[in-house]
Amino acid sequence: MADGAVLARGRRGPGDRIVFLGHATVLIELDGVRLLTDPLLRRRVAHLRRHAPPVDMSVTAAPDAVLISHLHHDHLDLASLRLLGSDTRLVVPAGAGPWLRRRGFTKLSELSVGQTATVGALGVSAVEARHDGRRLPGGPRAETLGYLVAGRRAIYFAGDTELFDGMANVSEQLDVALLPVAGWGPRLGPGHMDPLDAARAVSLLGPRVAIPMHWGTLLPFGLARRHAAGLGHPPRSFAAHVARLAPEVEVRILAPGQETTL
Repeated sequence: MADGAVLARGRRGPGDRIVFLGHATVLIELDGVRLLTDPLLRRRVAHLRRHAPPVDMSVTAAPDAVLISHLHHDHLDLASLRLLGSDTRLVVPAGAGPWLRRRGFTKLSELSVGQTATVGALGVSAVEARHDGRRLPGGPRAETLGYLVAGRRAIYFAGDTELFDGMANVSEQLDVALLPVAGWGPRLGPGHMDPLDAARAVSLLGPRVAIPMHWGTLLPFGLARRHAAGLGHPPRSFAAHVARLAPEVEVRILAPGQETTL
């Protein structure tokens, strides 16, 4: 856990903070704007069960926008979006808009790589991610994105991606990188980063602070007895690799439900 990390509680007054809520769900409060990434707010989705404390819904209340990186069920969960309200503004990859409108969501901003949406005082820019973003079975195909959130500080949310050299071009000056370091099962398929790849990404990105995500939250049914004890290993391995590859970068490990101030 990072020095000064605390359990998140409800809405806050002025001040910048990041709350890791589990998997790829992160609350970013920056310049008075509240952004929620890839909200997965339920105890289970499909064959996956949550093995972290329940999400405190007071923390997620009334975001100014929700950022969706891609259409996989553990990143775009329709039931979780409905908990936030069908009139919540969604920033989504190009190709996802018509499908979401048919499901009752009314405020959509579709982005392709290189495009920017304005949310309050912040610019939210779509950046490249390399990951299969199809909605299976039978759903639409849309882009897969990361996001650069820029205000007084610059925060990179990688979504789901494999390592690629173009990460070096995300931002000339980056305050925080939110990077996936694991998956939802004991094995990683293509299009993901393990702790070593995520540390290599840190060396390309050069952020002031790196926060691991996409760990410690989900396991398929039936695997808890064998694998639950290892859910906390990926961020510690990530921190050790960063200390070797990019020692100037501070790693802050937040357990699901914890926050850090910026």
